[in-house]
Amino acid sequence: MDPQEFTRYEQARIIGARALQIAMNAPLLIKISNEDLEKIKFDALKIAEIEFNSNVLPISVKKPFPKKKEDKLKRSIEKRISDKEKEMKEIEEEEEIAREGEIMALANPEDEGEEENSEESIEE
Repeated sequence: MDPQEFTRYEQARIIGARALQIAMNAPLLIKISNEDLEKIKFDALKIAEIEFNSNVLPISVKKPFPKKKEDKLKRSIEKRISDKEKEMKEIEEEEEIAREGEIMALANPEDEGEEENSEESIEE
């Protein structure tokens, strides 16, 4: 794979693993002159980075696709439907209570007059 196809986390993991191998005296996979090695002060991390950028490392990264799980999708849809049904029942109950209140008010118009009278007496 091209080094640009890796995420920065994958790059760090690959370079770190290869640097550890180089530090444990693993053979280099790319020819680097002694002068270049002296310039980078025989730093295993820099050598691993050079190998990574030259695309010679035999290290790969598996990136599996997520599996489809239709069961969970069905459950979540069923749950949403049941939640909507609950909301609709609650709304219907509230509307029914409001209707009952209106019917009671129409059935007892005397109560409304008494409330008005009691408010007038309080104000006096």
